[in-house]
This record gives sequence, structure tokens and C-alpha cells, in this order.
Amino acid sequence: MTELTLRPPRNLADPRTVAWWTVQAFLLAVPLAAAVLAAYWFLTPRPAVLGGVAVAVALACLLSAATVPRAYYRVQRWEITDEAVYVRSGWITHTWRVAPMSRVQTVDTARGPVQRMFGLADVTVTTASAAGAITIEGLDHELAAELAARLTAVTQATKGDAT
Repeated sequence: MTELTLRPPRNLADPRTVAWWTVQAFLLAVPLAAAVLAAYWFLTPRPAVLGGVAVAVALACLLSAATVPRAYYRVQRWEITDEAVYVRSGWITHTWRVAPMSRVQTVDTARGPVQRMFGLADVTVTTASAAGAITIEGLDHELAAELAARLTAVTQATKGDAT
């Protein structure tokens, strides 16, 4: 039996992914910050301390929308070999997902409306695992199509029943 060493996957998401994640984060953070400030303005007698808290919460929402996507980009990795699909993510706790090709059941690509604006796509590899599918986020849409075709070809050529 060959020994397999677990090493960090080699590939990063496409650099445009940072902009995509940032836009998505602001699409959530701006209404949330506005709701916090509106609740303070319209639902309270406007004490200064509560106003300071509302402003701090709103600024924290906007600051996290601007910084978290950049930090996540630095830790998210993926790689596809002839033997398996590897994905690693996480800041404090690194989460590794490895799916042997013999366990791959389906390969899907997805492109949401904001992703299409940036020319990006995701590849989702569904396996016979209770842990769920493995998703490689933020790939160039042409690379995602090539990876889906490659995964399909490698999976078909791999012996095993994917169960």
C-alpha cells in the first residue's frame, strides 16, 4: 500500500474572487448596518451611549465586509490530482476535505449573478460521504468547465462504485 502524505493544496482561488466575496459581503453588511442605525434612530429615545454602540456595530459590519474576504482568500486552497480532490479552508481551525476519485458521484458547476459579473464559477464535487459535497469556490469560469470535464473523465476511468 502506498503512503499518502497530506500537504497543503497548491491552488488559490482566482484573484477576482476577493472582489466577488467583497461585493457579496457588502450586499449583506450595508443593509445590516443601515438597519442597526435605523433601529437606533427610530426605535429609541436616542441616548448617546446607545448611539455609540449602534455606530460601532454598523462600522464593524462594514469593516468586516472589507477585510474578511481578503483574509479568507489567503487560507482557502484546492487541488485536483488523479487520485483525489483536496480542499482546505479556515483561519483558526484548518478544515481539510479529501475525496478520492473512486468516491466521486457527481460534478457540478454553478455561477450566480454576481459571479457572472466577475467571470467566476464554483465546482461542486458530490461524494458518497455523510460530510457532504466539496466545493471549490471562485474559479475562472473556463477553468471551472475544464475541471468539471477532467473530473468527469478521471472519475469514469477510476475503478470503484462511488458508494
